[in-house]
Amino acid sequence: MEIKQFEDKPLAHFSYTILSDDKIALVDPARDPRPYYEYAEENNASIVAVFETHPHADFVSSHLQVHQETGATIYASKKIGADYPHQAFDDGDTVSLGKVTFSARNTPGHSPDSITIIAKDEAYKTAAFTGDTLFIGDVGRPDLREKAGNMKAKREELASMMYDSIKNKFTDLPDDTLIYPAHGAGSLCGKNLSSASMSTLGNERMGNWAFKEQSEEEFVKQILEDQPFIPAYFSHDVDLNKDGAGNYEAGKAKVASKLNITALEDDTLVVDTRDEEAYKSRHLPNSINIMARNENDKFETWLGSIVEPGEPFYLVANSIKDREELLSRVAKIGYESQVKALVTLGKGELNCERELALDSFISHPEYFTVVDVRNKSEVDEGKIFEHALSIPLHELRNSIEKIPTDKPVIVHCAGGYRSAAGSSILSKELDAEVYDLSDAVNEFKNKD
Repeated sequence: MEIKQFEDKPLAHFSYTILSDDKIALVDPARDPRPYYEYAEENNASIVAVFETHPHADFVSSHLQVHQETGATIYASKKIGADYPHQAFDDGDTVSLGKVTFSARNTPGHSPDSITIIAKDEAYKTAAFTGDTLFIGDVGRPDLREKAGNMKAKREELASMMYDSIKNKFTDLPDDTLIYPAHGAGSLCGKNLSSASMSTLGNERMGNWAFKEQSEEEFVKQILEDQPFIPAYFSHDVDLNKDGAGNYEAGKAKVASKLNITALEDDTLVVDTRDEEAYKSRHLPNSINIMARNENDKFETWLGSIVEPGEPFYLVANSIKDREELLSRVAKIGYESQVKALVTLGKGELNCERELALDSFISHPEYFTVVDVRNKSEVDEGKIFEHALSIPLHELRNSIEKIPTDKPVIVHCAGGYRSAAGSSILSKELDAEVYDLSDAVNEFKNKD
């Protein structure tokens, strides 16, 4: 069998094709199915199966679209209660494609309906597609299914399930089993994921904390500690993936374009994706700045953390040339139906942000209200400004009343990306002078 890994860097998501003879199976496909279609065309092969390890929280899967367009059978656990056409695939179930035999084993923990897909070929090669159960160096977080999905479970209950899955569900597999997870470093589906994209079961047995000898109580305590925040869109995507998302291209095609705009007819939220300098010099009222300059910007995560599921918004692009890429990134988290229009800006007068006189802040920091929008785990490692008010970026829009307005407000993060978003939110909401410390925060780190 030939395994190809596809990576979506902003979401740290891995998906897979498994090719044998002229047949292809997909595992946990991303929203855009075109890369898999192109791969099938290059190899003169047909996509005949799609395996879903669980209803994903952090991205929208294309499993239903692939089924509709290729006729591929979707295999998923019966525990999902899926509303799309599928074949139940649980403990003991197998299917053969070409020279590869796929089998399922239920591995709950990240979710109650998680499965791991085991693939074996005639050459005795074994691969495990572990979804969000087993990562490289970590395991999936157990706190995402208390409010979403067909099967809901408390985090403590799922943590105990994960202990059982790790302890008992992989014991029969050899050390040279290839481990292919659904996520790598940077994903919010775990807390200490390795930057490696694959491993072997032997390496994980030696180096992954979850495999060490420990009691269930010790395991549960560790897995529940210090998990990252849960973006607002996660429960939305679990339910969307359970139902099966609509056609990727059709959803984007419904979004209108408004070119050379200097005013909008309503007070709908505006998400401006341009560089912070361009935003600060000219932007529409009701704008917030969530930059989408390249794949290193985690635009999808922050859009889904700041903007609520179902909340309409305009999307500002630097150029109409950016339309396809921007709408594709929005669609990855299932937000394309919330976009009222994609907008480019005209030459008329627009709002601008105040420029910070850095010397004044350095001389008299007590004259400013400082808002730290880093995550709690970062703040726990040490404050940059002792008098700072700590409000993580994903909580900022719902915490406006906590911020005093008797002084100018300065927003900072660890490097500038989140503070650009945070300062734009506060500029929109507060009756006060608001400044972005941006990358000047580096001048204050580790100062005595």
